[in-house]
Amino acid sequence: MEDLSARFDAADERIAAAAEYLDAAGLEQRVADLGDRAAAPDLWDDPERARKLTKDLADAQADLELLTRMRGLLDDARTLDELAREAGDDDTQSEARAALEALDGHLHALEQRSLYFGEYDERDAIVSIHPGEGGTESQDWGEMLLRMYLRWAEHAGFTAEIDEYQPGDEAGLKSATVAFSGRYAYGNLLSERGVHRLVRMSPFDSANRRHTSFTSVDVIPVFDEGDDVVDIDDDDLRIDTYRSSGAGGQHVNVTDSAVRITHIPTGVVVACQNERSQMQNKAKAMQILQARLADLRRQERQAEIDSIRGEKSNIGFGSQIRSYVLAPYQMIKDLRTDHETGDVNRVLDGDIDDFIEAWLRRRRGDESQKASTST
Repeated sequence: MEDLSARFDAADERIAAAAEYLDAAGLEQRVADLGDRAAAPDLWDDPERARKLTKDLADAQADLELLTRMRGLLDDARTLDELAREAGDDDTQSEARAALEALDGHLHALEQRSLYFGEYDERDAIVSIHPGEGGTESQDWGEMLLRMYLRWAEHAGFTAEIDEYQPGDEAGLKSATVAFSGRYAYGNLLSERGVHRLVRMSPFDSANRRHTSFTSVDVIPVFDEGDDVVDIDDDDLRIDTYRSSGAGGQHVNVTDSAVRITHIPTGVVVACQNERSQMQNKAKAMQILQARLADLRRQERQAEIDSIRGEKSNIGFGSQIRSYVLAPYQMIKDLRTDHETGDVNRVLDGDIDDFIEAWLRRRRGDESQKASTST
């Protein structure tokens, strides 16, 4: 019968580290404080503030429940192991090992959270997809990426809502904007910002020749009320309304209430067509515009810092980050982390977690290297 004592000791240490990382005592106080505020009778007089408060409360409660669950799994594993040794029962010890494996899964997921250190990593995210030149082939590639991210959100527990969708001339899409909601949505999807390259035998080429297509993906965080956001002058805006031309029930509600807003000084254009009314679409488009302008300002500041340091950032709109080769061989490779896989169908079906984690770990390594260089 296997001696599990070393695994128990290691799990004890990891849970203690997790409790310190989550600040268990502080969490309990935070849950109590947020609970008191959430019980206020005037909570929903300000819906935006109420949604943020209830989300913060749910996140804090989830962290406390996670610690309780992990401690319970360890206690169960120890109890089962003791019973197994007393009775000489291998099946019972198998249950103890299963409890330890479940605990390992929770601890791994929690340890991965230490990779989310960016200022906005915990926020919701807005993802925009824009095919490059290449007509139908590139537009179809944009549609494939949209499907990949929607499938990823589905299995990863995020909510995805398509705010804007412009269909391609024959197939695919000309552009799409999707809001992803859930804890660390931005921290995860930031790994996807850049240009994605596809190489395949084109189904739209009668000669069945190999084509290379490019689609850019932009990712920005959703800002909360009270954030240091950009002031927008109404005189700087051009607002157009139009009839949405999406794929109906598959993507968006086809109505006459779609809104497109152009910020004239910067040329930034946003659109929303998924809401039921023109007023709702305008409000959502303004939220997206606010996020884009704030992100633009942040990128400008970062560019100034990098120029002073003499650095050149390799993450940004227009940079090729990943290649998806479907012919003559099958391989998907991230050019920043060198992470690769030959299981292209699994990735295109939404399983991009390994690519996300590899990027997060590389970002953590880059940050640590910068810190050690500056000291």
